[in-house]
Amino acid sequence: MTDFTVFDVDYPPHARQRVIVNTDAKNECDDQFAIVQAILTPSFELHGIIPAHFGDKKSKTSLKDSHDETMLVLKLMNLEGKVRVEDGATHAMPDETTPVDSPGAQLIIEEAMKDDDRPLFIAFYGPVTDIASALLLKPEIENRNIIVIWIGGGHWPAGGREYNLSNDIPAANVLMKSKLTVWQVPRTAYRTMSVTYAEMIEKVSPCGEIGKYLVEQVIEYNMRTDPHMEYRSLGDSSCIGLILDPEAGVWDYRPAPLFDEQMKYVHNGKYRPIRVYDSVNTRFVHEDLWAKLAQFHRRGSRDHRS
Repeated sequence: MTDFTVFDVDYPPHARQRVIVNTDAKNECDDQFAIVQAILTPSFELHGIIPAHFGDKKSKTSLKDSHDETMLVLKLMNLEGKVRVEDGATHAMPDETTPVDSPGAQLIIEEAMKDDDRPLFIAFYGPVTDIASALLLKPEIENRNIIVIWIGGGHWPAGGREYNLSNDIPAANVLMKSKLTVWQVPRTAYRTMSVTYAEMIEKVSPCGEIGKYLVEQVIEYNMRTDPHMEYRSLGDSSCIGLILDPEAGVWDYRPAPLFDEQMKYVHNGKYRPIRVYDSVNTRFVHEDLWAKLAQFHRRGSRDHRS
């Protein structure tokens, strides 16, 4: 049994979750963990990764930075050419009526319009530019079985500045006004997904090139931005845990809000309810990734996908 791994479990095609990942991969250092976890989850049918922009305050080439980081993660996992990658928008939507077309938005439309009874989960680790653009480019997808999980928005019920939201407020409003199913993980929930250097060094670093890189880039990022810190919140991983188990957190249905220019919630009660998570089960999410990384490494990083 020592050679048996989660990748040996035979999931029937109809039982696998359809998933697209949208990631501002070079914005910080937690996207990388969530990308790896999505790739290593055999119950997922991963239809692609969409690198996303993260505004122009940190970088004038944020989309390219996210693309390059995504490709580096795949290279370190020996999975180059085995996962579809389609770039998202180069910048935020200028207003709520003007989409920013991109290969990433077209991937969303393509998968949304497929004849498939299973829901399409789209995990957004950053701004929601690409789903909002897809909605404006192809309004028919509003009636498809799509579940958007978004890491973004400030604390309820007041709101306020939050980084992912700040990079495309008009797109967030397009999404909230739509009929799509939305699961929001606001800042107060995703900021609790912390892990210490000690745990990462013990459980992640030994897992080959990708494990070593995941930990080293966290420490390097902290040394540049918050050198006193001995931990990092891996908030983006919430998306993956909640696709695995939607009950891996405390949530409630609330009428979809809008966002003003100061990123405060506007509660007018006009739009359908969305699911808002107040907490996420950190141990469930992190321990799942540690175990999958160890098993992936033990298999010699062979392609684990059918």
